Amino acid sequence: MKAMTYRGPYKIRVEEKPDPTIQHPNDAIVRVTRAAVCGSDLHLFHGMMPDTRIGHTFGHEIVGVVEEVGSSVETLRPGDRVMVPFNIYCGSCYFCRRGLFSNCHNVNPNATAVGGIYGYSHTTGGYDGGQAERVRVPFADVGPSVIPEWLASEDALLLTDAFSTGYFGAQQADIAEGDTVVVFGAGPVGLAAARSAWFLGAGRVIVVDHLDYRLEKARDFAFAETMHLHEAGDIVLALKKATGYLGADVVIDAVGAEADGSVVQHVTAAKLKLQGGSPVAVNWAIDSARKGGTVSILGAYGPLVTSVRLGDIMNKGLTVRGNQAPVKRQWPRLLEHIQAGHIRPSELLTHRFPLEHIAEAYHVFSSKLDDCIKPLIVVGEE
Repeated sequence: MKAMTYRGPYKIRVEEKPDPTIQHPNDAIVRVTRAAVCGSDLHLFHGMMPDTRIGHTFGHEIVGVVEEVGSSVETLRPGDRVMVPFNIYCGSCYFCRRGLFSNCHNVNPNATAVGGIYGYSHTTGGYDGGQAERVRVPFADVGPSVIPEWLASEDALLLTDAFSTGYFGAQQADIAEGDTVVVFGAGPVGLAAARSAWFLGAGRVIVVDHLDYRLEKARDFAFAETMHLHEAGDIVLALKKATGYLGADVVIDAVGAEADGSVVQHVTAAKLKLQGGSPVAVNWAIDSARKGGTVSILGAYGPLVTSVRLGDIMNKGLTVRGNQAPVKRQWPRLLEHIQAGHIRPSELLTHRFPLEHIAEAYHVFSSKLDDCIKPLIVVGEE
């Protein structure tokens, strides 16, 4: 089969790889029809995440058609059109029983924190991802779901990570009615978090970014106020002024490991790999939250220590929450919103590329060319 493969930082190509096979009775093989490139994939592409091995196939946003199922699979059959959450999880361990699918205890031998993730380096289990013609889906009875007939595949694709993660980021912030919510980052996840904040009762939503076209999308898609990072001067002071010098009730970090804003932090994190990512965005979130407020972390960071303002967290009495989204837990409510016409997640997709041109997709997305918000990868016929 054809598959995207990692060849080192900033180097990917499409190669022939062996077709995946059933390795366990509860596996399924899915023929991929649509995939996407995520901002988290860019951290891998840029060499930010440890143990990203040559030849690995990225891609954790996947929809497709079931081709084959193992002998134990009961909920799927060949021909089913399915959406596959980015979490790989067993469904029965201590954490899965509590809905913490992203923290499954049985699927990742390389870590004690995160569970398994498709196409996201060997720190998350080493599973090949879906930027390929086929993908092996473990625990097929608990992960993927058959796509409702009324749901477009491209809307389903955005539920496998980006929109569900944004919704989860707003949800874990415990937004109260009338809260002022600030979102750092107007990429797909930040835009989804900003839009979702309204569903959870926000009275005001402010999105911060450094690119005009992404701020325009925040106004059009998320109905948010916007603040340009470079035009605001001291962004924390600007947000304090905008909130009556108290700070925001809730701040969501949807930027993660490669935030600009501090030369020293960027060099030590992105260049020298001495930190698990630049802590600039999360520190802005801590500083711009009001005393007693909440910081919700969605941005991806590596396992190394970062220079986070722990003293400010304690002295301000902040609640800080973060996790990889347990995607499937968000689906019932989001499907209701889609069916009711409240949201159309596929509006976040701005570019389409065939699998053969995926290197161009990464270049356009990484370099923020042509007003790219999120690229769709067309892999096969539906």
